[in-house]
Amino acid sequence: MKNKLFFVIIIIFVLIFSIFAYVFITGKGQKNYMDSETQDKMRKITLNYWRVWDDSDDFKEIIDKYQRLHPNIKIEYRKLRYDEYENELLEAFATDRGPDILSIHNTWTKSYQERGLLEPMPAEITMVFPQIKGNLKKEVVYNKQTTKSLSLNTIKNGFADVVYQDAVIDTKDDEAETVKKEVYGLPLSIDTLVLYYNKDLFNNAGISNPPVYWDKEFQQDVKKLTKQNNKGQIVQSGTALGGSGNIERSTDILSILMMQNGTVMMEDNHVKFHQNPESANNKSYNPGLDALRFYTDFSNPAKEVYSWNNSLENSLELFIQGKLAMMFGYSYMLEQIQARAPKLNFSITGLPQIEGNPQRNFANYWVEAVSRKSEAPEEAWDFIQFMIKKDQVRSYLEKTKKPTALRSLVDEQIEDEDVSVFAQQVLTAESWYQGHDSSAAEAIIKEMVDDAIQGQNTLENIISLAAKKVEQTINK
Repeated sequence: MKNKLFFVIIIIFVLIFSIFAYVFITGKGQKNYMDSETQDKMRKITLNYWRVWDDSDDFKEIIDKYQRLHPNIKIEYRKLRYDEYENELLEAFATDRGPDILSIHNTWTKSYQERGLLEPMPAEITMVFPQIKGNLKKEVVYNKQTTKSLSLNTIKNGFADVVYQDAVIDTKDDEAETVKKEVYGLPLSIDTLVLYYNKDLFNNAGISNPPVYWDKEFQQDVKKLTKQNNKGQIVQSGTALGGSGNIERSTDILSILMMQNGTVMMEDNHVKFHQNPESANNKSYNPGLDALRFYTDFSNPAKEVYSWNNSLENSLELFIQGKLAMMFGYSYMLEQIQARAPKLNFSITGLPQIEGNPQRNFANYWVEAVSRKSEAPEEAWDFIQFMIKKDQVRSYLEKTKKPTALRSLVDEQIEDEDVSVFAQQVLTAESWYQGHDSSAAEAIIKEMVDDAIQGQNTLENIISLAAKKVEQTINK
């Protein structure tokens, strides 16, 4: 009886040993020994990515590379029209069907953060990477890796200064009663405002070079380049300045004129463009008001620089027709002009500056951000940090012909004829927060320009009223 029991125990032991040996050799059943976080990270994930302007082909190479590293993650790219984009976003947020990753304009970042729509970049990210092991018998094993996200110092030193100012936001930690800086977006490119000029019109006027400074050079050139018929109608405009609705990005142009002149646009969530900076030596001088006067003089028939009025066509259209000598615009306009006016003899140069003042340019760009409602925020932020690495950014910029946001690529782009001028200005580009409704703020500034042209009130009252209205959009 004892011998039979002994043999039964031996047989059971051999069977158990064989099962464990089989599992160990074949790797079958390994997933049962993975920790729950690793199993969770291996699940199939779809990241919905919404953008404007760029086609899916511009991102195909980047997305393919990332999906090869993470075969369990699928990136679904969707391009929307600009005029529908923000409304679509806000409706999607309200109904919990929004994207995981979204592009937002740099002037929207703080507004979206304050409304609780964005997920900040985590301090570290844990991802699972597949790895093939074995010589004779190949098998896929999954390694869990935790890496630190980009540091604030890396962002400050790796990107143009404007990125840190716009995308790194102070947030309150109510429990610790402290304020910490968090990252809410990172850009692939930064566009800057430049001067487009018609070389044929310059040649005919005997002007050999485009203006470098606003005072003297620019104004003298405008007078030479503007032509009126015998009825006093402008038939050739020297520059598109002074108006609102019929000038492309008129609010950006006026903003940078103010900023170059020493205006503080916003400080501590309060509008300041109507005031003299506290640090100014001359307490009676108002740089914002002076810039507004300079801008609107180009729409004043009583001024020598008169060259614009509201009856003229849109500035971009007029430039394409060869009837506008100087226009201010961004890199995205270049392709439109080349496509619609292939024989137009034009060139691009840097934005005019104020002689003796530090160089200041205007930034207009989009950042890639993560929705607060994403079910995979770590993976979404991992993809963004993958995208903004130098090699991926270079691939994107070569396809889209946009100026870089990375300092390390500025020198390379200066050698590129199409983006050189824009890239040269990236490091001195600035922007300003326009409140929770940037579209409303722009409408207010355009209304300010129109009121100044009509002259039914003093400039002091007009600019003060506009500042008050913009202030009301800040804390909605």
